[in-house]
Amino acid sequence: MPTMLAGRLHLDTQTFAVEEVAIPVPGPGEVLVEVRAAGVCLSDVHLIDGSLSSSFPVDEVVRSRAVTLGHEVAGVVHTLGPDLMGDWAPGMRVALQAGQACGQCDDCMRRSSCRMPLTRGVDYDGGWAEYAIAREDTLAPIPDHLPFDQAAIIPDAVSTPYAAIVETGAVRPAQAVGIWGAGGLGAHGIRLARLAGATPVIAIDPLPKARERALAFGADFTLDPAAADFAAAVDLATGGRGLDAAFDFAGVPVVREQAAAVLGPGGVLVLAGLTPKPLTVTDSTEFCFRGNQIRGHYGSGPEHVTQLIGLASTGRLDLAPSITAHIPLAEAADAVSRLEKKIGDPIRFVLTP
Repeated sequence: MPTMLAGRLHLDTQTFAVEEVAIPVPGPGEVLVEVRAAGVCLSDVHLIDGSLSSSFPVDEVVRSRAVTLGHEVAGVVHTLGPDLMGDWAPGMRVALQAGQACGQCDDCMRRSSCRMPLTRGVDYDGGWAEYAIAREDTLAPIPDHLPFDQAAIIPDAVSTPYAAIVETGAVRPAQAVGIWGAGGLGAHGIRLARLAGATPVIAIDPLPKARERALAFGADFTLDPAAADFAAAVDLATGGRGLDAAFDFAGVPVVREQAAAVLGPGGVLVLAGLTPKPLTVTDSTEFCFRGNQIRGHYGSGPEHVTQLIGLASTGRLDLAPSITAHIPLAEAADAVSRLEKKIGDPIRFVLTP
C-alpha cells in the first residue's frame, strides 16, 4: 500500500509526530490533492498543547484517535473520486476551504448554515501531509500566477480577519478601528481594515517588534497596551470619538476589557481570538449608555476565500510579506515550536512536503 508523510496528533497521548501513513483514496464527491503548501497556525499549537480540541470529530478520527493537522492548504488535484459534480481534472491548482458543512444536521438539510461545521485538521484529516482528501465543494481554484504558499494561508490566516472586519464588524470607510494583536491574524486584520477604508487603523500589541510590523502592514498608529496613557492615546488618535470597531485577535480577557472601555458611541467589540475564559465588562452602565455591542466571530465562509483569492490575484492584496519561512513537512514539530516561542517574529510558517 502506498504511503506518505503526515503530521499526526495522537489524541490519547496528546503527542505529535510526522510519520508514514497510507495515502488516502478519494470517495464519492471527493478528490485527492497533492499538497504543495500548508500554513502553521496558532490553533495548531493549541491543538497540540490540549487547550483546543475537536467539537465534531468524524468517525475515522474517533476510531483512530489521531488526526492529521493543517487547515491552511493549497496544492494540485491528483486523483478524482467517483460521482463528482464539478469539472475537475488532475493538475488543477486549488486552495482548500478550512472546513466544510456536516451535510447531516437539520440546517444542512434545509440548505441553511450548518450548525455543526467541521474544521479541516481538527475534526477530520487536514493538509500537513503529502496528500489530502478534499470534498469537491471545499475546492477553490487558484490562478497560475498566485503562489501556493500565499494561496494556502488565505483560508483562516487571511479569511478569518477579513470576515471579522467586513461581515461581523461591518467596517465602513472613515471608521476608527482598533486591532489588538499583530500576529498571524491581526497583521492581516490591519491590512484588511485599511483596504476597507478604515481610518485611523490603530494596532495594539505589547511587543515592540510586533508594533514595528504593524506599521509596515499599514497601521496609522501603534500603541503599547500597558502604557499608562493608553486610553488618552486612543482618544487623541480618534479625535475624541473613540473606536467604531475593536477587534480582539489575541484571545486574551484583559484585551477585551481594555477594548470595550475605548469604544465610541455605537462602537462594537468583535471577539475573533478564541479563549474559553470569561469576558468582563467593567462598566456595564457606560457600555449600555454608549449603545455598544459585543459580537462573537468564528472563521469565514467559502465566499470570503473566493473573494480574497480574487483580491490577491489582481494585486489588491500582496500576501508575500506574510510568509515568514518555508519549512519541510518532516520538520513540522520544529515549526510548531518556533511559532509557539515566536522565534523569528513569525506571521506564517509554511510547510512544504
